[in-house]
Amino acid sequence: MTPPLVLDIDGTLTRPDGWGIDPRIFDPLRAWTAPVLLATGKAFPYPVALCHFLGIPERVVAENGGIVYTGETVHVTGEAGAARAVAEAYEAAGYSLGWEGADTVNRWRETEIAVERGQPEGPLRELAAERGLELVDTGYAYHVKEPSVTKGRGVRRLAAALDVDLERAVAVGDSENDVSTFEAVGRSFAVANADAPAREAADEVLADSHADGTLSVLERVRDAI
Repeated sequence: MTPPLVLDIDGTLTRPDGWGIDPRIFDPLRAWTAPVLLATGKAFPYPVALCHFLGIPERVVAENGGIVYTGETVHVTGEAGAARAVAEAYEAAGYSLGWEGADTVNRWRETEIAVERGQPEGPLRELAAERGLELVDTGYAYHVKEPSVTKGRGVRRLAAALDVDLERAVAVGDSENDVSTFEAVGRSFAVANADAPAREAADEVLADSHADGTLSVLERVRDAI
């Protein structure tokens, strides 16, 4: 029986160079007969739009668990006030969030703040800790958020709302923010480009990276579990 899927986006559904959705994942996910849940650090509109273009139901966990959308109801599980205060203090200290133009990375973010990964990490981590927040390095950005907000908790909440059996679910990811997702599902895979925490937490580390790795999992588990 085809298992439910819980999929990260950046580094997992992306092209081999890590940027842009790999178009090869469109047809397999649209044809998947079990629920597909997208769990990402991106702001809420991004995974919803991806579901729209994939042609699959909009079932998403965004902002590392801060937003959970069942397709009918939006659950906000965190708040960004303290994270915004960290960003303000970081900028007041002479640093930058690193995003050019209108900062569309944070424009619609409701429960956390993301800082471009090329910016100094140490001062940001210190400012976050002073306010009881944590910094998560996704490999694409530094996310400042409440420690209680995780992808795994968001995935559990979404699965409960949709009556999805996570013991049967397969997850694919690439970063430390996917560790809690891996702990929530029956079987987990880290793509070859995954960071050390994700590799250690996964049931299996794949030989292929980015979408190549994810596509290999989809082919293997489609009717195997």
